[in-house]
Amino acid sequence: METSPLIRPAGAARALTPVSRVLRLCLHALLFGLLALAAGRAVTGSAPRAAWVIAACAVLAVVYAAGVRAPIVHRSPLAGALWLAALGAVWAGLLVVSPDGLWIAFPLYFLELHLLRLRWGVAAVAVTACAAIGGFLAHSPVVSPGAFLGPLLGGAVAVATVLGYEALYRESERRRELIEELITTRAELAAAERGAGILAERERLAREIHDTLAQGLSSIQLLLRAAERSLGEGPPTGPGPAPDPGRASPPGPPPAVSGGPSGGPCGGGSEEGRAAALGHIARAREAAQDNLAEARRFVRALSPPDLEHGSLAAALERLCVGAPGVRARFSLSGIPAVLPTPYEVALLRIAQSALANVVRHAGAGRAELTLTFMDTSVTLDVVDDGAGFDPAAARSADGDGGGGFGLPAMRSRAETLGGIFTVESAPGQGTAVAVTLPLPVEAP
Repeated sequence: METSPLIRPAGAARALTPVSRVLRLCLHALLFGLLALAAGRAVTGSAPRAAWVIAACAVLAVVYAAGVRAPIVHRSPLAGALWLAALGAVWAGLLVVSPDGLWIAFPLYFLELHLLRLRWGVAAVAVTACAAIGGFLAHSPVVSPGAFLGPLLGGAVAVATVLGYEALYRESERRRELIEELITTRAELAAAERGAGILAERERLAREIHDTLAQGLSSIQLLLRAAERSLGEGPPTGPGPAPDPGRASPPGPPPAVSGGPSGGPCGGGSEEGRAAALGHIARAREAAQDNLAEARRFVRALSPPDLEHGSLAAALERLCVGAPGVRARFSLSGIPAVLPTPYEVALLRIAQSALANVVRHAGAGRAELTLTFMDTSVTLDVVDDGAGFDPAAARSADGDGGGGFGLPAMRSRAETLGGIFTVESAPGQGTAVAVTLPLPVEAP
């Protein structure tokens, strides 16, 4: 049994609760009050051994105060037992010289029960009760039931009180530990939720950047390369050897540039090449503007601009028209149904990513996008006649961290909405990408 909180000093490891502090003060007040009562009765009653009574009360008070202030009494069971033995010896001497020492047994009950183990504490209480009864019988010539009932009932009340207090204390400790565990669990859960939210947001941004900015920048790069090739066509602007790039230009104004049909302000190329280059540059500027709008959109978590002012089918058709370097065609099958915004965003992003793969990796000449509405699902198919690849090898590369982000991102978008994503391809036989999303069930 642990040290009593009733007599634990203020410097103990665990701070006293208000209830424990009050009980400790009450115990101190009870014992010192009873000692003062015994000494006062000895003085006022002119007892023949009044000096011995006062001395015994003083010694008992000193021994009690010393034990309360000694930390070793509360840390060592042996020291506590020796302190109780010293208190018992002095109290026995007080019983010999004064019958009023009988009442000191009651606070001693609590000390014994708190400082000793339960079985030893109960035994000590029984011995103390027997000593109190013996002291009363030694000073009283009349034997009455009260001489036996008083100490015995007092010991029983002390045992019941201490056991009840210990039960309440253990219950409060269990509740405190449970509350601390709940607080810790809640903090861990909140941290896990924050971590999951951060990871989900990172995944969302990664998908959005891959399906919008990365693809748009790739398109801009292809268009600018086409513009470079268009500007590089045709004869040079004039006769003479090409300038040496390692030789400094002579001082003076730059030479005039011919404005003939085979020259121009672009530095070379035919009129048709310059016109094609201007067309590529214009489309690159449009792609840059679209990507800027996309960047602003996904930072604000808004719907794609292509879906804000039109249907999904119209957005897919515009996507095919704007695909650089490949003849892409869009077709619609079935009766179009109104889709939730997450469905339209997912299908549009998957189409953008799949068509970007066709432009960048497949080396295809044609691509077919087909949006099919059925009774319970909607399907998007992207088929090309390009070089193809081995899907198993691509999945292995993705698992090793060396593959691209396109196919995993498309699969993740489909599976998030409960859909199915499939890829069919083989080297030299083109590629077919299909995603099927179940239509949401309308409430009756």
